[in-house]
Amino acid sequence: MKDILLENLAFSLNGRLWIESTDDRFLGIGRLELLEKIETFGSISKAAQAMGMSYKKAWDLVSSMNGQVRTPLVSTQAGGKRGGGAALTPEGKQILETFQGMQARFRQFMEQETARLYE
Repeated sequence: MKDILLENLAFSLNGRLWIESTDDRFLGIGRLELLEKIETFGSISKAAQAMGMSYKKAWDLVSSMNGQVRTPLVSTQAGGKRGGGAALTPEGKQILETFQGMQARFRQFMEQETARLYE
């Protein structure tokens, strides 16, 4: 392929990985980042702010993910004396780690396939 199409050009493959149900997207790079930020900040609001996302959008994404699984990925605590907050459940942490691994393998695959363009 190199001789035919790619001579003196720089190309790379690009793609996205996500998990979806028949009804809705379950997990993709944006939702992954949201879970990571919730884990870091202990708050949906702070996670949304760090991502430049509205609180409502972040809450809707969390609600969507939680609604698609048997055990919620994110648990929340209402405000008050303790100030509220959010945390990943053990299942949420497991999904986060699993999808991070999938993302790493996907990036590696894309790099390998990009290299094959030039063989």
